[in-house]
Amino acid sequence: MGGGENMGQLAQPCRRQKMQQDHLDVDPLFIRFLRTFKEVLKFVLFSYTVLFEPAADPGQLRSRARYRDTLSESLTMAGAGGGNSDVQWCFSQVKGAIDDDVAEADIISTVEFNHSGELLATGDKGGRVVIFQQEPESKNQPQCRGEYNVYSTFQSHEPEFDYLKSLEIEEKINKIRWLPQKNAAQFLLSTNDKTIKLWKISERDKRPEGYNLKEEDGRYRDLNTVTTLRVPVFRPMDLMVEASPRRVFSNAHTYHINSISVNSDCETYLSADDLRINLWNLEINDRSFNIVDIKPTNMEELTEVITAAEFHPNQCNTFVYSSSKGTIRLCDMRASALCDQHAKQFEEPEDPNNRSFFSEIISSISDVKFSHSGRYMMTRDYLSVKIWDLNMESRPVETYQVHEYLRSKLCSLYENDCIFDKFECCWNGNDSVVMTGSYNNFFRMFDRGYRQDVTLEASRENSKPRSVLKPRKVSTGGKRKKDEISVDSLDFNKKILHTAWHPLDNIIAVATTNNLYIFQEKLN
Repeated sequence: MGGGENMGQLAQPCRRQKMQQDHLDVDPLFIRFLRTFKEVLKFVLFSYTVLFEPAADPGQLRSRARYRDTLSESLTMAGAGGGNSDVQWCFSQVKGAIDDDVAEADIISTVEFNHSGELLATGDKGGRVVIFQQEPESKNQPQCRGEYNVYSTFQSHEPEFDYLKSLEIEEKINKIRWLPQKNAAQFLLSTNDKTIKLWKISERDKRPEGYNLKEEDGRYRDLNTVTTLRVPVFRPMDLMVEASPRRVFSNAHTYHINSISVNSDCETYLSADDLRINLWNLEINDRSFNIVDIKPTNMEELTEVITAAEFHPNQCNTFVYSSSKGTIRLCDMRASALCDQHAKQFEEPEDPNNRSFFSEIISSISDVKFSHSGRYMMTRDYLSVKIWDLNMESRPVETYQVHEYLRSKLCSLYENDCIFDKFECCWNGNDSVVMTGSYNNFFRMFDRGYRQDVTLEASRENSKPRSVLKPRKVSTGGKRKKDEISVDSLDFNKKILHTAWHPLDNIIAVATTNNLYIFQEKLN
């Protein structure tokens, strides 16, 4: 401890010098806040003068009208993109067949960027995983980021049959989660309803030649013909991407797996089904530890199921899981081995005025995501997105209505089973914007800082390279404007359930039925 004491003595300035510097010790973030507040105040005062004070002459009236139109347009087109009021989104790519007849196996069931954003993985109902790689940026077109092209395709899961329960197990990929990269290879977890697999994605551009006991085609040589000893050498070859299964984690879930989440310790991960959550070690595939079990002794007393679960991005002992009753429970694995007793419970009191037959169904949480900072978490129910502060359990700090205009359509949505759709949600890289999907191939963005929202559409009609996406609006009744679409005209068969946001750039991936749309920020 002697070194610490010496450092303390060296760090002590004379008392007089310290007194002179005390008044200068101001947090630079506070100074930046004051400057920003000053600029915002100037803008508000100027806008008030232009918009509301009486004009002296007709010329001023015309200029103020132009200013109002420009201000309105900029607020509409703006920065629901990246915490920046100048962001505009443009079309980049679309993957998948154009045919109207969509095969069931081709429907995309999950989308996930890796931690650098260089790779983008999709899973489908046919059990396939397709990985896209971002190409290097072109020097001739610096305003256009590198496109994503197919990097690897492999069959992750096959259909199975449980003979004991007479139950068919689908090959559909429910979730994909990337592991942080530690060497040249990439690793990802993929799961269907029952089995989780760890895949290694690696590149090979050299092959060994000159074996002593094998021919070049792989056949073993006659030992009597081996008269000399050769040293094998590596020869260049065309780049080949290999996907090989490293481990298979099975036989641990009685019910369908709905979530997997890699821990921040990079050694463990959790898997959740309707009633249980298991903790796995990535190196051990023959056993797991049950950390949550909400199955009642009598199944007739079952009132809720687990809908999603995720580890905290920074604290390896903390995870959350959501339920079909609209509650989110935060658990601390340091408290006990079995986390049936939660550390915190987040639940918003129900508004009695909105109580209806469908209240329980639409309050079910379909997705939960921690912010990258770990301070907030986001939940998605059928009609809204809510942002929760981990330090406040009583109510969300922000609530965004995704498609409130559908509240009057809940009866028909119940009849066609759309009310049970599971929409996912995602954060942008700096947690300032959230995104989620809707019907009619619409997807919604909510800018938390500017309190703005925008509705955009993934459509082949707007698939010209670098064409700017125009905001869409839904008319709920009365006189419909030119660019608005009536709520009665929405196509509920076209839906965006799965979205992903590049962790570093304003690049988003949106999955329609069997197509993957990639949009990016328009660069001037």
